Amino acid sequence: MKNNLSIIIPAYNEEESLKLYLPKLINFCELNKFQLIIVDDGSKDKTFDLCNMHANESEIMNVVSHKVNKGYGGAIKTGIEAANTKYIITIDADGQHNFKDVDNLYNEIQLSNADMIVGSRESYKDKSKFRGFGKKIIRGFAKLLMKIEVYDINSGMKIYRTELAKKYIDLCPDGMSYSDTILLVFINFRHKVLEIPISINDRISGVSTIGAMTAIETIREIFNIIILFNPLKVFVPVSIFIFVLSLIWGIPLVLEGSGVSVGTLLGLMTSFLVFSIGFLAEQISQIRKNQIK
Repeated sequence: MKNNLSIIIPAYNEEESLKLYLPKLINFCELNKFQLIIVDDGSKDKTFDLCNMHANESEIMNVVSHKVNKGYGGAIKTGIEAANTKYIITIDADGQHNFKDVDNLYNEIQLSNADMIVGSRESYKDKSKFRGFGKKIIRGFAKLLMKIEVYDINSGMKIYRTELAKKYIDLCPDGMSYSDTILLVFINFRHKVLEIPISINDRISGVSTIGAMTAIETIREIFNIIILFNPLKVFVPVSIFIFVLSLIWGIPLVLEGSGVSVGTLLGLMTSFLVFSIGFLAEQISQIRKNQIK
């Protein structure tokens, strides 16, 4: 390979989109000598047959197939394991991402010596108000629990160093929340993460499978990552809240001469217990992070 980049595409029932998108993508990869890895994630249509046909005619293309559907993140993780280039970039199979942005992100990561660059869709407005609102909630939740400067944390177009991706993929889920989680992992391990704008097209075919359950899953996975990297940020505020609430409840009773109520004692004990669990979780977190390093 002249250029050390693998393009990874997770594909599930994307036959119609890939009929139009794939020939153009293969031509782009051949011109730039990029490696193309498509992971058919147990599609029920002819996605695998279509990709395999093109792979037989192109030296730069590799097709991996899952017997059963593992999920968006599971497909990307399989693609990462199959990659042997210095960098990888993930894009969608529905034709929403533009080739010029692949070039832009690839050039930028080499110039900036970054570890990850996120393709930001900040200027792109979701047609679905529900999805747009869901993304705002996810971004707000992530920023509430950790300091991040990236706007589009769930962007499907990210370029990063393959070595680091392979190191951290076991921390990432198999579902749609993979995109958010891998970014948060890079940030928490103090890797250089940048963000540059990209343009977005409408889907060539089909409809998005992202819904309310995806948002719930993403928030759950973000919470899991926070517990892994900085559990005190979760346990300490909860402990303080219970402690203060217990005092607010108990002090008036003490001033009235009624003594300390059972509810107040229970609250104070719960606060201490939560605080202690937080420190225990912090110790476990340090052990796990050292094992990963």
